[in-house]
Amino acid sequence: MRETHGSTVPRRQLGRLLTQLRESAHVSIDAAAGELDCSRQKLWRIERGLTSAKTPDVRMLCELYQATPDQARVLLGLAEVSRAEGWWHAHGSSVPSWFSLYVGLENAASGIRHYNAELVPGLLQTPGYATALFRHNRPELGEEERKRAVGFRLQRQGLLARRLPPAPELTVILSEAVLRRPVPGRAVMADQLRHLLAVGERHNITVRVLPLAAGPPLAAEAGTFVLLDFPLSALGAPTEPPTVYVEGLTGALYLDQPAEIAAYERVWSGLDSLALAEGQSAELIDAIRGECYE
Repeated sequence: MRETHGSTVPRRQLGRLLTQLRESAHVSIDAAAGELDCSRQKLWRIERGLTSAKTPDVRMLCELYQATPDQARVLLGLAEVSRAEGWWHAHGSSVPSWFSLYVGLENAASGIRHYNAELVPGLLQTPGYATALFRHNRPELGEEERKRAVGFRLQRQGLLARRLPPAPELTVILSEAVLRRPVPGRAVMADQLRHLLAVGERHNITVRVLPLAAGPPLAAEAGTFVLLDFPLSALGAPTEPPTVYVEGLTGALYLDQPAEIAAYERVWSGLDSLALAEGQSAELIDAIRGECYE
């Protein structure tokens, strides 16, 4: 299986390094934007890793911030790499622009922890389940658009079986309500629960259930979220800071400040303490499948 590359991580690294250089040079973001003859918002988006930077702009910023030759070489290299499109861009409008950033991070992650109180996460959905969701929640989509959206969701799942770079460790905690909330078609839901049992046996995938009897967890206030961890560099430091992804109806939050990460780590710790063990979770999934859908 070929390697999976994405433009998000180098873009974010470039933005972070540019910010550090600018602050070290005591140059305000407004002054730097003036030198680039661009808006403050554009430079802010570059520094946050939300948009790519053109090589001439990066070269000009290196001069403005008095970067060393080695620093400039690294920054220009990141600028070039960050403009390469990831595979998900081929899906066009079926992938919202605000979600593209997440897909790049997901592809670079070494660990993905996902809590969901409403639905089976996209990385573990069957074609039937994903199609039923799009038909129910996005009725305005035409048949071809819906097929593209489902195809994109299924293609994302390839990262869980890739060889290079190593597939991430995925840990999913689902509310029991997710298993009991049927999508249209009993057979579709039965197949989805069988799929959860099958993928839960893979070495890099853990599926656990938060029983209704456990009561409302701390996550009831946090809602559905994803915690992303990244591999270590040759120097032993994470290639990217841990990131929390929280998705909304029309956009998403990307949280990476230490206090934000600590808050969600506390929520995850609470979920971890309340969720059933893997074996017990599998037994409950199978029991609900037989009781409700077959």
